[in-house]
Amino acid sequence: MGSGIVKVLNSGPVGSPNVPESGESRTRRFGAFEIDLHAGELRRSGLKVKLQEQPFQILALLLERPGEVVTREDLRNRLWPADTFVDFDHSLNAAIKRLRNALGDAAENPRFVETVARRGYRFLAPVNGSHLVPELVAPVPGVHRSIGKWQIAGAAVVMVLAGVAVGLWLGRGNPSHQAATPKRLTANPSEAPVIGGVISSDGKYLAFADKTGFYLRQIETGETHPVPLPAGFDSNAPSWAPDGGFDARPLSWFPDGVHLVVGWVASAHEEQSLWEISVLGGTPRKLIDEGFRASVSPDGSQIAFVRGVSGQQELWRMQSDGQNPRKEVGEPGYEYGGIVWSPDGTSLAYVRSRFEPAYSRMHSFIELRNLSSGKSEVLLSDPRLGAALAWAPGRLIYSLAEPPPNQNDSNLWSAPFDGRAHLSGPAIRLTSESGFAGGVSITADGKRLAFFKQTRQPDVYVTELNPQGTRLSEPRRLTLDEREDFPYSWTPDGKSILFMSDRDGTAHIFRQGVDQATPELLLGGKEALSIPRLTPDGKSIVYLITPKLGETARKVRLMRAPLAGGPPEFVLESLGISNLQCARLPSTLCIFSEVGEAEERFYRFDPVKGQPQELLKARTQSDNYYDFNWTLSPDGRTLAMSKKAAASGDPTIRLLSLADYSERNIRVPGWSGICCFDWAPDGKSMWVSVYTNAGKRALLNVDLQGKAKPVLEEDKMMLGWAIPSPDGRHLAIWEASGSSNVWMLENF
Repeated sequence: MGSGIVKVLNSGPVGSPNVPESGESRTRRFGAFEIDLHAGELRRSGLKVKLQEQPFQILALLLERPGEVVTREDLRNRLWPADTFVDFDHSLNAAIKRLRNALGDAAENPRFVETVARRGYRFLAPVNGSHLVPELVAPVPGVHRSIGKWQIAGAAVVMVLAGVAVGLWLGRGNPSHQAATPKRLTANPSEAPVIGGVISSDGKYLAFADKTGFYLRQIETGETHPVPLPAGFDSNAPSWAPDGGFDARPLSWFPDGVHLVVGWVASAHEEQSLWEISVLGGTPRKLIDEGFRASVSPDGSQIAFVRGVSGQQELWRMQSDGQNPRKEVGEPGYEYGGIVWSPDGTSLAYVRSRFEPAYSRMHSFIELRNLSSGKSEVLLSDPRLGAALAWAPGRLIYSLAEPPPNQNDSNLWSAPFDGRAHLSGPAIRLTSESGFAGGVSITADGKRLAFFKQTRQPDVYVTELNPQGTRLSEPRRLTLDEREDFPYSWTPDGKSILFMSDRDGTAHIFRQGVDQATPELLLGGKEALSIPRLTPDGKSIVYLITPKLGETARKVRLMRAPLAGGPPEFVLESLGISNLQCARLPSTLCIFSEVGEAEERFYRFDPVKGQPQELLKARTQSDNYYDFNWTLSPDGRTLAMSKKAAASGDPTIRLLSLADYSERNIRVPGWSGICCFDWAPDGKSMWVSVYTNAGKRALLNVDLQGKAKPVLEEDKMMLGWAIPSPDGRHLAIWEASGSSNVWMLENF
């Protein structure tokens, strides 16, 4: 809306009928704030905050519709009815600025009030008394959260995302609580994120590591010293590792406050091994090969840890000197998040997740195992459950993802336990911050808790290829918002990119020209849309509508909409569609896939009539969602699928002919696995995103003879997939910036 003068009447005093009355409570809470709509007061931690009438009215309207866009027109009608003249734009901007000042908010990095360009404003934080407060109920089997291709690159950085699952809502009613104020312990820039950090049992020290080294920080003074580790410890650092390959990560303190269990990755193919080190120096001692997520028992006599590759993990236990390792629990198909000991050392609690390929979803829960009886029981599950876990005396601390529109954030919650280690009361929120909360460690007395706060900003980047296809220009960020954006297709003229974004709260489909600063909404609404692909003639988009979080429905709808604009039309629906793609004319082939327990079924379909027909079944012995990724060649003749690499082998691309179903493999040596891949427009090569166990990522151009040319390497940002333009001159790349630091809660 442009600048304008509008005629207004007096809006009346704060607390007047301009604030709608209802039978509901007139008090709302968000973060450390409380607003009394009847008295017209805003309070922070019980203390009154001065707020003028118009900013108060704006806040009241935003709180009526948390998570929704409140348009500038709505605000004009509420604050400035007709009959008096005022410079509306200037007055509204000034009132929003005063509101943000009162809340300690910032337009550049909003926690509460977000500007929605050219439309209005949105309230971001969970509001007490709304649907954003979870409730305690019994576990409901069969309720899952979707993970599609647009999420799998994110899952590689924060396997917290692998902890999404099944429905136990915590905190019956609306528990009264205030989020604690965290204290920052590290201040690393995005170029050197903290990759490991744990607080000592006595709460005096933080051990942490980044790509520059391993450090010990005194919490009270902030004094920091490097931990001396002998050169032999990292002498086998691989050439691909950042800055020489320092990759020792602190995992758990021994109760003596001097020794630590650390993890070490020695090569691209090796799994992390476990070592004991002293912060005073000396020679590190290897405890065991192939172990991670280690946790030392309260008396220091045992170590619990995880072994295995993604989708095939097991929980193990050994003596503190590495002797007598034995599997505690683990069936095929499971992954493990945080592992914590009960304060008396008799039980283990852990986050366990299983990928269910039939629905492309994760089923996650927190489980308690009695070490004497060997019996396990589910403590809780939630569609938003993360991998963070800590056990303080009398309570369990875990992370939950925030509901839309803040689904990219997660925060810490605490649930009380009774003497039988069962939930005994409502859960309370511990933090209310932006970013992912994870990596929890806690002191023996439960008074100090350290945790990671990680931010991730996935965006669409555009880069240009040289005529030989061997070099890329510096990638340029195309999407400039602070939401998640994932590219999938180019328009036929190669001038615009089709991508999925949650910038308006729910995943929708947008189009943006490579020379434009803002995108155009193509397909919106209240439902979650994903994976926009072009039909063979390039005139329409086919895409998926997936069930919402918590819905019992399992069927996914496949839809079509004209690229030039127009209403969408239903094509077909099927159980658990995981991906779809079309070839280009003269081929008219379109395919979608459904994933089963050990196979992936492919169906051809007509993008107008639907009419699915089974095309083939591909055997895939894997519980790793990366291994169900595939891409269709532009001529529609070949299907490319990734193949899981063994710990000592190379990742492989499987090429399956759709003419005679013959198969051949292309090895990609020197890397741990393949994340994503897409065909080049000429069908003679593929753009392949690869990774190592140490977190290094690269983009390769791999021809059909297996010759790989690295064109982009990343150790500062996440790297997802690359979509080439129809003329092969540009790439749209999924990359994510972010940061990772350690924060602390005290006396929470």
